[in-house]
Amino acid sequence: MWFNRGYHGSPEHNSRGVIQRYLGFWDANPATLIPLSPADSAPLYVEMMGGAGKIMARGRQLHDQGKYLLAQEILNRLVYAEPTNQAAKDLLADVFEQLGYQQENPGLRNSYLAGAYELRGGIPAGAIVNSSSPDVIRAMSTELFLNFLGIRMDSRKAEGMRFTINLITPDNGEKFLIEMENATLTNHGRLSCPARPI
Repeated sequence: MWFNRGYHGSPEHNSRGVIQRYLGFWDANPATLIPLSPADSAPLYVEMMGGAGKIMARGRQLHDQGKYLLAQEILNRLVYAEPTNQAAKDLLADVFEQLGYQQENPGLRNSYLAGAYELRGGIPAGAIVNSSSPDVIRAMSTELFLNFLGIRMDSRKAEGMRFTINLITPDNGEKFLIEMENATLTNHGRLSCPARPI
């Protein structure tokens, strides 16, 4: 049935989305209420599984048997426990590659293949977008620019500062209320009534 295939979304993630929408993200197991981060829990798993050598051997065996999700489960723990273990990263990349090749859904496929790429060669360094170039600033509305200032502001330098500004732009008569408090610059939005004096 071609109309039921997972080209947009996937059955695994769509069903999870329905459950989370109606029941929430928690599975009602108290052990999952406050989970450890993978970096904190992985060393214990690696220790309990007998160390990197045993995990690599079993991971290779599972990979060769085509049991990629099981291989991913143990190899991912090893990579988190030993982030400099390139052999483990390469084997996990091989597993991710196979999982990616099996996916119809482009989002899942791309995630697996990007993960494999990054495990083998690191995160690619690309050009950083300059979000504060003169062209970008000129294209912003006044309200967007004020929000942009709040995002780009160095909050450490604003510690202890407190003020309120009524801003009226002379070219178009827009009125804004801007507040600095708790090292946060907040634009309260465009005022429809005349700005009140402070």
